[in-house]
Amino acid sequence: MTPLTIAIPSGERSKTFALTCLRKAGLVIPELEQSRSLQFDFPDVTLLLVKDPDVPVYVDVGVADCGIVGKDWILEAARDTYEPVDLGGNNYRFSLIRVAGSTNRIERIATRYPRATRVFLRERGISADVIALNGKIELAALTGLADAIVDIVETGRTLTENGLIENEILMQLSTRFIVNRAALKLKASRLRELIHCLAK
Repeated sequence: MTPLTIAIPSGERSKTFALTCLRKAGLVIPELEQSRSLQFDFPDVTLLLVKDPDVPVYVDVGVADCGIVGKDWILEAARDTYEPVDLGGNNYRFSLIRVAGSTNRIERIATRYPRATRVFLRERGISADVIALNGKIELAALTGLADAIVDIVETGRTLTENGLIENEILMQLSTRFIVNRAALKLKASRLRELIHCLAK
C-alpha cells in the first residue's frame, strides 16, 4: 500500500494536535523521536514537518498528498487545495485591533497576513495601506507605526495587557484538513477513507 504523504505544522502545539487527529482517524503513527528530522517515513504514512504557512504550498504543488493547518494560513496562501474537513481545535479568530479609545481614520494596517487582510478590507470597503510585519504585531499599534493591526486572537490577554481592543472580529478560525486535488483522484480510496474518519 502506497503511503500517504502528509504535511503537518512543525510547531509543538499544532503538531501535537495534528498527530492526535491522524491517530484517532486510524493511521498508525509511532511517537516521533526527538531530533532535528523534518521527514518521518512509516509503512502507512510519510510525515513532513513544515512551517504553518508552507503547509498549503506543499499540498498544492503535490509534494504532500494532504495536510493539516490553520484556516488563517490557508487564506493567506490562497492555494488551490480541497478543504474537506474542519477539525476544530483552538478557538481563535482574525480581528481588527486598535489602541483603546482610538477614533482616527484607519490609513495604515500592520499584519502578518497581508493577502488575507487586503481581502477583508475590500469586503468592507476600507482603503488603507497594509504593512507586512513579523513578530509582535501589537507594537505597530502602540508605537503609531499603524493605525490598526489585523492579527490572530485566542484569549485576548495580550491585547488587554497592552491597552488594545478588538474593534471587529473579521472571521472565526479553526484547523482544517486539506487535500491535493490530483491526489484525491490518484489515491482516492485512501484519502476518502481518511476524510471520512477525520470527519467522524
